[in-house]
Amino acid sequence: MELYSAELVRKQILAVLSVWGMAAEKAAITAGVMVETDLAGIDSHGISMLPSYQRLIDSNKLQIRADPVTVLESPATAVVDARDNLGHATMVYAMQLASSKARENGVGVVTVRRSHHFGAAGYYAKIAADAGLLGLVTSTTRTKAVVPTRGSRPLLGTNPLAFAAPSAGHPFVLDMSTSTVAVNKVKVYDYRGQDLPAGWVLDSLGNAVTDSRAAYTQLQGEEQGGLSPLGGTELLSSHKGYGLAVMVQILAGALAGAAFAPLKDTDDADDIGHFCLAIDPASFGDPESFTAAVSAILDTLRSESSASQDLPVLVAGDKERRMRDERLEAGIPLSSALVEQVRLVCSKSEAEFLLS
Repeated sequence: MELYSAELVRKQILAVLSVWGMAAEKAAITAGVMVETDLAGIDSHGISMLPSYQRLIDSNKLQIRADPVTVLESPATAVVDARDNLGHATMVYAMQLASSKARENGVGVVTVRRSHHFGAAGYYAKIAADAGLLGLVTSTTRTKAVVPTRGSRPLLGTNPLAFAAPSAGHPFVLDMSTSTVAVNKVKVYDYRGQDLPAGWVLDSLGNAVTDSRAAYTQLQGEEQGGLSPLGGTELLSSHKGYGLAVMVQILAGALAGAAFAPLKDTDDADDIGHFCLAIDPASFGDPESFTAAVSAILDTLRSESSASQDLPVLVAGDKERRMRDERLEAGIPLSSALVEQVRLVCSKSEAEFLLS
């Protein structure tokens, strides 16, 4: 692993997006979201996605020059068509629109259809929290990767959800997949040549697959076995993760008018759907009292005595914020395998390679 400054990583992403033909403003937003994801330690959703995006362009599924359009709108709701472009810039717009509607009406709901991968869901929920609002974000995914509880083949995506709330200090930012782990996390382990923890990936008989290369190859095939729902096994309540995944599919898929992977032709565009909800606490009382109440909850949890002196009690968002501080100072670690993949993307697209 080598360390690269956040600014260099941002410039590398921007160089590729620009050569691909993404408009300057959208490219700047997208690169910003991707590098913030890497800074937060979510290595599976940042610069490591460039090779996947290249494959989508090569297959003509990703329309990198497309501009999103709002196709339906009311005072509190809207539906945005991303027109098969990446989801980062469209989702920034969608959450900003939902937040604006929440300021005017108490609540704002915006769905996005015909989108692609958008990085980390927590980034968009935090947009609402930074504006003093509550934010909820869900998204479908293009890959059938998760095996339903008692199933033998993948039918669902990792279907992430994120929730953020403002406080007097740092906001509460929950960002999670509804599977035990994300597909791209398995990809990162494959890049690093590390074995997987038992229970992340299962074969068609429900047995654990720990070899990261074999697991990632299996997930790419989408035929038998796959990721376990959050919980891992039925005895450990995987039915709860399974239920959450279906909830996300309904909000970001059915409600948004986006695709459900098992019912979609594999040759079609991904048609990923997103869901944004923003709520203004001022519509329910004094917003300062609400913020103080959230702060009291978070402070109480953080001050709780830990079972281990080396592992303090945290709340959602703490780990990512601390990782961001560390990586801003030390740099973002990238494996040699990933750097080589980025070099190949640059060579293919004739973008400047900056990670030398």
